[in-house]
Amino acid sequence: MHRLIIVEGLPCSGKSTTSKHIANSIGAKFYDEGSGDHPADYEFHAFVKQSEFSKFSPEEQVLIKQAAVSGPYGYIISLKHFSGELFDKLLQYKIYDFLPWETESPIMLDKWKEFIDAVKPNERYVFNCVLLQNPMCETMMRFGFDTQKSSEYINSICEIIRPLDPFIVYLHNNKIRDSIEKTVSERGTDWLNGVIDYHCSGAYGKAEHLTGFDGYIKALEERQRRETEILRGLNVKYIIINDPDENWNKTYSRIIQELNTVT
Repeated sequence: MHRLIIVEGLPCSGKSTTSKHIANSIGAKFYDEGSGDHPADYEFHAFVKQSEFSKFSPEEQVLIKQAAVSGPYGYIISLKHFSGELFDKLLQYKIYDFLPWETESPIMLDKWKEFIDAVKPNERYVFNCVLLQNPMCETMMRFGFDTQKSSEYINSICEIIRPLDPFIVYLHNNKIRDSIEKTVSERGTDWLNGVIDYHCSGAYGKAEHLTGFDGYIKALEERQRRETEILRGLNVKYIIINDPDENWNKTYSRIIQELNTVT
């Protein structure tokens, strides 16, 4: 039985809604991206090394320790517990935004291991992304790594989650520009400006000289190409659905049928 189903795809591809539908259909626990309390992800968390902890005042150290989980390398800190000046200081150590890769990657792999160790018998889980999207945003977009290095890291995650017999649903979008333009009317220009800045100002965007809306679309097109290439090389079961929004009822039925067939 596939006890971990992960729905992947580009922004605005319908991952969240699809994930919820699967979870409801099979009676699984659903975890959305960016929830801040994800069992296998450190969204909105900071990491401070033991060697850097002295940069904080004694009073700040007390507050941090009260809200942190300490490990062999330092402190994992949920930023939702802080505000003001201390929040600003901790934000400089935010996972996914400011840590170097050699610091961040082992922390993230350890989080996946913690999730596996805590899994309850016979319980099933559905994740909205985190296997492809989050690693690709880091390895490709932020750090500018090639496909091989991204694939090696994602393969490391797959080895960790293998006990749950994972199944990946990839929502492939052949109309990326149209989907993003439609979403702008719902999420607003502030959202659009934010994602453009992220994709164009990182190492990949700078190397490819990407700018503006067109640059953002080019980045997404290449990310989707790499993600599907990597997915086909992983030792996990998966399904790729092209343009799922053309008929969502058909898409959902196909996913559930596939899960029932291969479990």
